[in-house]
Amino acid sequence: MSMIFRFRMLCDEDDYFLREYEVPYDMTLSDFREFIDRDVHYRSDSITSFFTADSQWNKLEEFTSVDMNMDETDAEGPRVMSDTLLSQILHNNRDRLIYCFDLFGDRAFYLELTGAKKTDPNMDYPRTVTSRSDAPNQDHPEDNEGHSMFDEAMDEFNDFNGSDTYDDYDD
Repeated sequence: MSMIFRFRMLCDEDDYFLREYEVPYDMTLSDFREFIDRDVHYRSDSITSFFTADSQWNKLEEFTSVDMNMDETDAEGPRVMSDTLLSQILHNNRDRLIYCFDLFGDRAFYLELTGAKKTDPNMDYPRTVTSRSDAPNQDHPEDNEGHSMFDEAMDEFNDFNGSDTYDDYDD
């Protein structure tokens, strides 16, 4: 019997955005990318990357949608999504992936493995278990109608009408 990985996916552009997915553990990163893109209504024609991440969301190993190794002897370059299974890079609950859907804008989804279980013969996989809020616009982050608390705080900060010539020191 096959295993299923359960992921929680968040986005820092919208605090209300949430997806929970159940996918086969032997799914390739390329197939996982296509599944996510379909779910959030993104085009799959752009160059994207997955990264494994540590507990602080620092990027570790990269997996690209296209083969970036120009030299076959270069073992240091990123691996290819289509050659990599989820089960090869994720082994424990709380293991993390970053899916960079906009490499030039450094925009990403943050995925955390929240569980593994046996397949349910009455379910079709991969599947979306939870879907809350729309995904950010794929092409133009400035067009997003996100609900980021950081953006709201910065809007309030930018509304401050203080003087640039104000001197903190008395003569």
